[in-house]
Amino acid sequence: MDKTKVCVIINPVSGTESKQSIPEMVAAAFDQKKFDVIIRITGYPEHATEIAKEAVANNFKYVLTAGGDGTVNEVAKALVNTDCTLGIIPFGSGNGLARELGIPMDAKKAIEIVLDEHTRTIDYGIANDHIFFTTCGVGFDAFISDKFAEEKQRGPFGYIRNIVEGVFDFKAEEYEIEHDEGSLREKAFVVTCANASQYGNEAYIAPGADMEDGKMNVSILKPINALEIPQTTLQLFTKNIDKNGKMTTLLSEKVTIKRSRPGTLHVDGEPVKTGKKITVKMVHSGLKVLAPKKVKEKRPLRDANIFSALTRWINEG
Repeated sequence: MDKTKVCVIINPVSGTESKQSIPEMVAAAFDQKKFDVIIRITGYPEHATEIAKEAVANNFKYVLTAGGDGTVNEVAKALVNTDCTLGIIPFGSGNGLARELGIPMDAKKAIEIVLDEHTRTIDYGIANDHIFFTTCGVGFDAFISDKFAEEKQRGPFGYIRNIVEGVFDFKAEEYEIEHDEGSLREKAFVVTCANASQYGNEAYIAPGADMEDGKMNVSILKPINALEIPQTTLQLFTKNIDKNGKMTTLLSEKVTIKRSRPGTLHVDGEPVKTGKKITVKMVHSGLKVLAPKKVKEKRPLRDANIFSALTRWINEG
């Protein structure tokens, strides 16, 4: 009987935690009689993509990534539309895809999910040839992703500081947005195309998004003033942002975003420079992932629970 081939890709510099224990943890978890496991360490940007492509070419069944959202994106984009299945051991500062799929933040428990070998098939998006799995967008979140990419302090505290400082520097732009049902022109603080409901760290920009429906939720938030920031932040972290009076939500398979000048687009939290026109489309059922069975949406948190919700977010992030 042939062994199941598993490739584990470790990004040693992502996130906030050391990954030195991962090789030993993996060796202890996988039955060597059933699995043929190799471990690869990334050494430079996009190295994870190269390794993952090699794994696909060599008929590996599973490719696991130990890293953050950027590493997950690098690996997953090499696996789309193949028979190779992605597994995630979360070690990032946001862990957006892992959280969305219900994968535990604890490495040992995440490996247990892999060993269950339960596979789901999810959608992915393409924004001007850049593949994403959770969200992409323009506006304030792209502006912050640009700042956060240069941040030495990862995790929620660095992210919060960039948000607080960035609010005073950011200027909203006007966008023309074409979607399946028509078009609109809007000056916006944020335009997010969401395959997943959250950015990561349980910041829910599109609470109704479904990674298996073949469509994206487009969240368009009009400009907000300083007095509205606290309440908007509460809504973001309590799955209530869609109740904000300045939020418009669209459901579409394809979206074209036009702006007056080139700028930053964030793709799964990573900033990329793009032109005035951004075309975003969804690919249905394009990626196999090892994840728990899909569960019904939990009841949204109430605003009254915001302090406990934020405390949990900071502690878990």
